[in-house]
Order: sequence, then C-alpha cells, then structure tokens
Amino acid sequence: MGWAHDVVRVRVPATSANLGPGFDALGLALTLYDEVDAWIRPAGLSIEISGEGADLAEAGEEHLVVRAMRAAFAVTGTQPPGIGLRCVNRIPHGRGLGSSAAAIVAGILAARALAGTDGQVRDGQVRDGQVRDGQVRDGQVRDGQVRDGQVRDGQVGDGAESGPATGALPEDAVFRLATDMEGHPDNVAACLGGGLTIAWTVSGRPNMVRLEPLPSISPVICVAPAPVRTEAARRLLPDLVPHKDAAANAGRSALLIAALTLLPAAGSPGAGWPDGAGALFDATQDWLHQDYRLAAMPETDALVRRLRAEGIAAVVSGAGPSVLALLLGRESLDYRHHLDRLGSIVKKTGIAWHISSLDVERHGARVLSPELLLGS
Repeated sequence: MGWAHDVVRVRVPATSANLGPGFDALGLALTLYDEVDAWIRPAGLSIEISGEGADLAEAGEEHLVVRAMRAAFAVTGTQPPGIGLRCVNRIPHGRGLGSSAAAIVAGILAARALAGTDGQVRDGQVRDGQVRDGQVRDGQVRDGQVRDGQVRDGQVGDGAESGPATGALPEDAVFRLATDMEGHPDNVAACLGGGLTIAWTVSGRPNMVRLEPLPSISPVICVAPAPVRTEAARRLLPDLVPHKDAAANAGRSALLIAALTLLPAAGSPGAGWPDGAGALFDATQDWLHQDYRLAAMPETDALVRRLRAEGIAAVVSGAGPSVLALLLGRESLDYRHHLDRLGSIVKKTGIAWHISSLDVERHGARVLSPELLLGS
C-alpha cells in the first residue's frame, strides 16, 4: 500500500444530541472543533495533545483516535509501520458535546486519507459512497467489523502490518464503523454530516438524514464545570415509560423538526398559533430521558428549570451535564436581550458554567485540503 507522505489534518465539530425529545435520534453540529494532524512514521507511535485530554497522551494504543485509526486500517487490510499524531482538542470531555464521536470520526477519516484511498471526505461531503442528500445507505462494514470498539475479522495486535489487502475503506463504511465504535449513531451522524441530523438503526445498520436548520437558529452552550460519564447517565434510564409520556415525546419530536427547519419567526395570530420561538420552546419539552438523568445532575437540573421558567428553550446537551439553549435571530436586538438574560440566570446559580455562543456547523467533519491548511 502506498501511504500518504504528507501530514493529514482532520477537523471535526462538537455535537449536541437528543435536543430534548429526540432521544438517541437527533443531533446538531456546533462550531466548536477538534483538529487532528496525522502522519506515517517509520516505526512506533507518537502522540502530542494540547487542550482537552492532554493527560491522555500516554494512553498509546488505547487512545480513542488511535483505536479508530487502527479499526479503519484493519478494514483496508493493512497497518502502517508507525503513526504520528498531534491533537488540538477544544471540545470538552465528558460534558455531553460529542467528544468521543469527534475523536472516532477524526481517527477514521485520518486513517482513510493516510491510506490514500479513493473515498476522501471533501468539504464535508462524502461522495461515491452513499452519503448523498444527507442519507447514508447500505452502511455495511465487511472484512473488519467493529463491535464495542473491538476489531474482529481483522484483529489489530501490536500495530505491525497484517492481514490481506482488502482494498480501500469504502465510503459507505465510515458511518457504520464510527457508529459501532461509539455505540449509537446520533452524535456520529451530526459530526459527519453537519447541520441537523436524524439517525436510526435497521437490523443493526445505522442510517441518517441530514436537514438544514434555519439560519436564525443560534445555539448557546452552558458547559458544566465537571464531567459526567455517559454510561452513568444512561444507567439511570428506566426500561419502561408511561404510554402517555412516549406519545407526548413523539409529538414534540415532530414539532422540533418543524421548529428547527420550517417555522418562521412570526406565527399566525391567535391562540394556538405560536411564533417560531414559542414553537421551539414547546418542541424542546421532554418526558423520555431528561427527568430520569437529572436526578444525578442537580446543578444541570436547576439550570434547565430556571432557563425554561424564563421561556428559554433549554435542554440537557446529550447525556449532560452541559445545557444547550436554542435562541433565535443572532442579528436581532431580541437575541442580545435573551443572551444577556441567559447570562444573568446562569450567574445567579453560583456555579462556574462556561457560556459559549456558537453557530450551527453546516459542513461536518472534513479532511482539510492543502489550500485550507495554508490558510489556517
């Protein structure tokens, strides 16, 4: 196999999953990025990390980006003689902003680019491999399946070249491979596709649709000062929920898609016809997972309740503990008013939340071209 001689840089966005009622289905990409530089070495493994997770540089082969790269190389049928890795991490770890999905996607795309395969991700669009019009089809990984982060039928041992040549990593495998390592598709879908994504699984195969959120949607993240493990938050969920709660969530999930993509800022006059902000607030109400998880995150619970009591569409970001607020109209005076009001509410909690006013990231993960590298 002919390895790439140059450094490959991958840029991956943070993501917020669930968005209230869209549990394990909806994801939104955010303009907060990790960047990974990767290159082929004559031998060995070198990892440099700045920013979040700098203490993980000594993890070696257990580092999540490296594990994702090894899994991707296993699919192509060979491992490089050595790997160099430089990570600039800005996505907070363990805060419900998709840091693990970003690391997995970065590793897979970096490995694919280093292997010189045909299926490059260019400007966030996966071509000739079934991510078209926002939909992933036939996302099957063959000759190198990944389950629970483990490579099978193409095991990776000490990093030496191994396995028969199975050809380039097919485009339609990327989403499946990343989902299998992450365990669920919502953050992975948004990280790969950008914008607003709906993800679902059929017979063990993940699928996704990408939608374009309204330009007026302005996400604000309140990053919690301490992490919570996703596994711990998920263990709090019950096996059964009341039928009326499931029905209410189904309706609000459908409304949320409309509020994020269709509804204008001003609605029709009269009772029962809310404007876009009112519909967005109603649409972010959840009965399926937030209340159960918030018992373990009292500060998050208090902030979500305070913000919603003031009419701000606030939800738990992913599994928490960060909070996502969805405001409208960044260029309007109302936006500044709502942002100031949000900041005042956060300050009154006495908790060291970090507020970041972001945009919706609309391109998704990218292998940066040489021209973009020169301008970065």
